Amino acid sequence: MSFSMLSRGESYHDGPDLSLGAKLLRLNWLLAALIAATAGVGFLMLYSVAGGDLDPWARTQIVRFAFGFGMMILVALIDVRLWRGFSIWIYLFALMLLVGVELIGTTGGGAQRWLKIGPLTLQPSEFMKIALVMALASYYHWLGPDRVNRPLWILAPIVLALAPALLVAKQPDLGTAMLLVLGAGVVMFLAGVSWWFFGFVFSSAAIAVYAVIISRGTSWQILKDYQYRRIETFLNPDADKLGAGYNIRQSTIAIGSGGLDGKGFLEGTQKKSLYLPEPHTDFIFASLAEEFGFRGGLGLLALYMTIILVATFGAMRISSSFGRLLCGGVLATFFFFFSINMAMVMGLAPVVGVPLPLVSFGGTSMLVLLFGFGLMFSALIHRDDSMRRR
Repeated sequence: MSFSMLSRGESYHDGPDLSLGAKLLRLNWLLAALIAATAGVGFLMLYSVAGGDLDPWARTQIVRFAFGFGMMILVALIDVRLWRGFSIWIYLFALMLLVGVELIGTTGGGAQRWLKIGPLTLQPSEFMKIALVMALASYYHWLGPDRVNRPLWILAPIVLALAPALLVAKQPDLGTAMLLVLGAGVVMFLAGVSWWFFGFVFSSAAIAVYAVIISRGTSWQILKDYQYRRIETFLNPDADKLGAGYNIRQSTIAIGSGGLDGKGFLEGTQKKSLYLPEPHTDFIFASLAEEFGFRGGLGLLALYMTIILVATFGAMRISSSFGRLLCGGVLATFFFFFSINMAMVMGLAPVVGVPLPLVSFGGTSMLVLLFGFGLMFSALIHRDDSMRRR
């Protein structure tokens, strides 16, 4: 599948609607099983980090996944053309929630990232990851390939991406802001935006990094002090072993001590001794590597990559540019999720608070990701009406 194919502005052919039974038969059950298997790894590890107990994390995670999996199937059964029609409204709703966080958001751990609505506590930045992909896919489907690289038409997706990214960065949550920009960049690339644009973006990013560095200690300092400490910790974790470098040092000790085959299920000493920070959320991969070793970590990575490969092969059969761009954006977001988290816990990237998808304990992140997978399944099921007549 070439990138030029991804940018074509085809629409679905008119034809008879698929029956419910036909939709269920066309649903990629292999992909659904892979998603469930990955979540199962999360249940196992949450049971382990609680010392062999379903509470307080595994039981809640199982219930959340069961609800989210059902929602994913329901979303998949709705015609993707309907989702395309609602894309911009879903984006605007997500943007409104981010503004709500800025005005009346709940603060925790020094960051204002959550919005409390009755008994529910939401993290709107997670929802925006999928809403932004939907809006950009819908925009390029409408735009068509002839206008993709005209300066005026490049401005709109830039605004669509930067508006939520700046709001999220202000919370502050640089990890999620980075994921928003990366996901938007992938959709724009697949839509056929010129390499010259990305060259300009990378050059601007280099200038921005330089500005961040020289701004430290000035009246116009760009990042928070703790964010500069995270960068220093990434570059030299041993500089402050008991302070800023503690988390990543304990994480790499846990991963290294697992060796090839690990210490065994429920036998991780780093988490037992409470040395490993956040073993149920951001650093759950370190817990897995300690107990199941290099083979276990590689097995989880293989599950993630198999999900991407199976979904990619399915997306190659989608005739609509919206469907293909939607799948590409969801898969890119999923890839950045697990790659950044794994790099982070191994000391290959700064600690930015990105959870391990489907495995880390969390409500909003899991449900939003399953919603994104549901959209992808919808695009796969309704991939081409001409195929319905075969």
